[in-house]
Amino acid sequence: MVPLVAVVSGPRAQLFACLFRLGTQQIGPLQLHTGVSHAARNHYEVLVLGGGSGGITMAARMKRKVGAEKVAVVEPSERHFYQPIWTLVGAGAKQLSSSGRPTASVIPSGVEWIKARVVELNPDKNCIHTDNGKEIKGLPEGFAHPKIGSNYSVKTVEKTWKALQDFKEGNAIFTFPNTPVKCAGAPQKIMYLSEAYFRKTGKRSKANIIFNTSLGAIFGVKKYADALQDIIRERNLTVNYKQNLVEVRADKQEAVFENLDKPGETQVISYEMLHVTPPMSPPDVLKTSSVADAAGWVDVDKETLQHKRYPNVFGIGDCTNLPTSKTAAAVAAQSGILDKTISLIMKNQTPTKKYDGYTSCPLVTDYNRVILAEFDYKAEPLETFPVDQSKERLSMYLMKADLMPLLYWNMMLRGYWGGPAFLRKLFHLGMS
Repeated sequence: MVPLVAVVSGPRAQLFACLFRLGTQQIGPLQLHTGVSHAARNHYEVLVLGGGSGGITMAARMKRKVGAEKVAVVEPSERHFYQPIWTLVGAGAKQLSSSGRPTASVIPSGVEWIKARVVELNPDKNCIHTDNGKEIKGLPEGFAHPKIGSNYSVKTVEKTWKALQDFKEGNAIFTFPNTPVKCAGAPQKIMYLSEAYFRKTGKRSKANIIFNTSLGAIFGVKKYADALQDIIRERNLTVNYKQNLVEVRADKQEAVFENLDKPGETQVISYEMLHVTPPMSPPDVLKTSSVADAAGWVDVDKETLQHKRYPNVFGIGDCTNLPTSKTAAAVAAQSGILDKTISLIMKNQTPTKKYDGYTSCPLVTDYNRVILAEFDYKAEPLETFPVDQSKERLSMYLMKADLMPLLYWNMMLRGYWGGPAFLRKLFHLGMS
């Protein structure tokens, strides 16, 4: 068996990446420069850095390949969260408690949990030493004030629901930053849910709903963008493109936006409610590592998930430079491909399975409706079900709210869910 070192990371930005380093039987001891003491051994065939979606999933898969005693997960957090459900938590449709479980309960049985934080990564020396990050001016301290929340953090998601409940009259503003983000549909999902809440509570006529996005389109796939534009028109929502949130004056309830088409030109908008999607980036531990590309993302081949410069390094998840939307669904599909890739590499064979960029974004448009967007690298729909998924459907909402969490906890994190490709084949065979 060829020894493996697996690395998963992404603490600050909540982006997860997994690097797999193949070594030789004579590989030297792995040094853990973590700043804490622990009883871990100094060598594992598979070392996973970060217990996120990609990390736990691949730890489970690698356990079956090399044995649990040869796998360890480095993760400082006591709890693991299913973050996609936070859209519904922020809208009051789910409880925050339903989104998290003790990290110890999701670490594959027999796999060692090293409770520590990685601060440096050097694949040439098999060394790992954490990162710090930047925020929008006025944040995170602004979250101490009312009227402001974010569905992107366990610390602020319930503040979104409180701001929604406390809304009286004025602007309800929702933002999308000038960086890649986890699940690019989430910043607008909470806008649709908020609008529905205002309708249900008789406040809609008093709410001016604004979506300020740094992007130039509402969604990157035309089929779903067209459907969303219809909803935006029907519900009288205001969308301003190329507008990037640069400052929050929480004490004055003001948000400052820069016009990306005219750099330096800013606009101040008062708010009664503000939902912030924070700017995100790879953690510094990756950006300063030789595994990263010029932008700081793990530099992998988009089909094989093999590193472009290190033939014995592989990647999975949000911290990679894979040109697809960063979602848990993408991680699931990538895990199935990477599992097969590593199996062949370990046998000195050439990988044959190729990742097509599959990702999914359940666009929640109401408290009982979802547009299920599924697409590939070419921004072409890659739909699972034999229906028009650009239509709002109750069935897709129930899948998002109730079925997908079960699938996540019971199959994906245990390494048994590699995406819905086989379902597409079944449906297509049934229709042929």
